[in-house]
Amino acid sequence: MSAISLRQIEIFHAVMTTGNLTEAAALLHTSQPTVSRELARFEKQVQLRLFDRIRGRLVATVEGLRLFEEVQRSYYGLERIKTAADGIRQFHQAQLSIACLPVFSQSLLPAVCRPFLDRYPEVSFSVVPQESPLLEEWLSAQRHDLGLTENTLTPAGTERIPLMTLNEVCVLPSGHPLLANDQLTPQDFGGENFISLSNTDSYRQLLDALFSEQQVNRRMVMETHSAASVCAMVQAGIGLSIVNPLTALDYAAAGGVELRPFSIEVPFTVSLIRPLHRPSSTLVSAFIDHLHQQAASFPARLAALTARPPGDAPGQR
Repeated sequence: MSAISLRQIEIFHAVMTTGNLTEAAALLHTSQPTVSRELARFEKQVQLRLFDRIRGRLVATVEGLRLFEEVQRSYYGLERIKTAADGIRQFHQAQLSIACLPVFSQSLLPAVCRPFLDRYPEVSFSVVPQESPLLEEWLSAQRHDLGLTENTLTPAGTERIPLMTLNEVCVLPSGHPLLANDQLTPQDFGGENFISLSNTDSYRQLLDALFSEQQVNRRMVMETHSAASVCAMVQAGIGLSIVNPLTALDYAAAGGVELRPFSIEVPFTVSLIRPLHRPSSTLVSAFIDHLHQQAASFPARLAALTARPPGDAPGQR
């Protein structure tokens, strides 16, 4: 017996389900002669009489009905494959593993994951916060689908994709006199209570060098390990600070903390890290596209929250 084509099975199935050649041809978007010709070839190949031709009508034989039962079972299997493909395409029961600096698990991912889950509600996330250098080691070891870092170095075995660059911003408690200024200069911090990140943090070191260069003495009343902790202290009225814009946006939106631009640009870059030796994934690609779309909204959000309200007179020092 020569090989049976999927097209012949489709034609046989269509004729059996519709009951005539004309409707089968319409269902398959082809001509009636084509259906008739292929059906005859199919009968010859399987060496069975599948239909009786009675007064121009096709009537299935017992052999035709028995074969149709098997074809139906095959079609159920094909439907299951189609359903599975639809589910995979919509990321049903899919999981995305993200390793990131703790700042991004607190101040970026909550904002971007929610609309993604609205679109793909059956996706689940595994978010693993980790500090450098362990973060880079885990990503190099291909342990996660995606990473988020502020480090501009690319770990071995990965590619780095810049997501956005925003400047560090000044954070002040609501009602502070310096909020009357459009932006704050290093001199504005002279004598002010300042809450700092720990002395091992690269941004702490950069800011300390900047204020030393400007010969400005701040009152270093507290240091803490995270930007979220810094902002919580500012919210409590303990002092002022300069932190990454993502954490600052979260606290400004919650109230009790207000933002102003810093007169000296201190870039804060967010990068995606994609391990090169994990299997390619449509889910990862879709989430990266989503991250880029969401990142495009952050500059406008930051500009709106750092602007001095109209009508406020600039402060005098």
